[in-house]
Amino acid sequence: MTRYAKNITERTEMVRQESLRLGFDAIGFAKARRLDSEENRLEQWLKEGRHGTMQWMENHFDKRVDPRKLVPGAQSIVSLMISYHQPELDRQQAASELPKISKYALGEDYHKVFKEKLFELFAFTESVTGKVEGRVFVDSAPVLDKSWAVESGIGWMGKHTNILNRQWGSWFFIGEMILDVKFDFDHPIPDYCGSCTRCIDACPTDAIYEPYKVDGTKCISYLTIELRDEIPEEYHRQMGEWIFGCDICQDVCPWNRKARRGSEDRLFAHPEKGDRDIDFWEELNLQEYRELFRKSAVKRAKYGGFKRNVKIASTNLRHPDRTFVNRSGTFRK
Repeated sequence: MTRYAKNITERTEMVRQESLRLGFDAIGFAKARRLDSEENRLEQWLKEGRHGTMQWMENHFDKRVDPRKLVPGAQSIVSLMISYHQPELDRQQAASELPKISKYALGEDYHKVFKEKLFELFAFTESVTGKVEGRVFVDSAPVLDKSWAVESGIGWMGKHTNILNRQWGSWFFIGEMILDVKFDFDHPIPDYCGSCTRCIDACPTDAIYEPYKVDGTKCISYLTIELRDEIPEEYHRQMGEWIFGCDICQDVCPWNRKARRGSEDRLFAHPEKGDRDIDFWEELNLQEYRELFRKSAVKRAKYGGFKRNVKIASTNLRHPDRTFVNRSGTFRK
């Protein structure tokens, strides 16, 4: 039977240890407050139209920058991380000329896997603190999860705008609990990107227009997942063999070469989703699509969008000149 924590420090340590027992790879605690610097950055980014057709990013702006409006009385943001890294998958994809699906989407839908663990941790937290008012989130509400991951010390914001951790690279998912109880708060860690610009240099559509700034309308992940219209022809060649998402900026990151292997098997790649040639994807019908991706994040693209992506990848893979270029010159073959 779990006992109540004697004080805030003990409470923090009990929740930290339970998170590791449940299979989370990192946890950090931050004070709930309005993110003034992020508010200005996000407002400018939206005004410039960098979010494209993702109109939902304009909604609930105040809640997005101030979690206390999302959870009244909130005092803490507890950020958590789970790795999905499979080093062998990196090598397989690098050596393959098959169509590519972003690694995070090759396992079970992370929303479900992550949220199950979050609910367990929430229940444990309540068992050591008494009644808790709060909510758990995994891409399910207007929460600036990356910003809170930085605030809680889980990692730093990379120049590609993914969160980086010295042990886990950027191959992980982020979720959080917003609670009305206090903890011993962690602090942001240094930025270890240094002078490296590999992610910027490698982006085939030049979506990383400045360090730490991404134009969503040019990002291959946006084009293949969020965009419901036809993909502008100017980006077809740069998309290469990607049919859902894109990992290029993460694949070239030196920190990801050192990343530890994840331990949650449900997030690991299912061979039937990634190890397929272009003929298989071209022949995939609606019923097969629904069955194959029933428990996968790939279903977010919808069948029509997915087949649109496959058609572009097919043209690129069958092109006599397999060289894909960005605006700075040759990208790769």
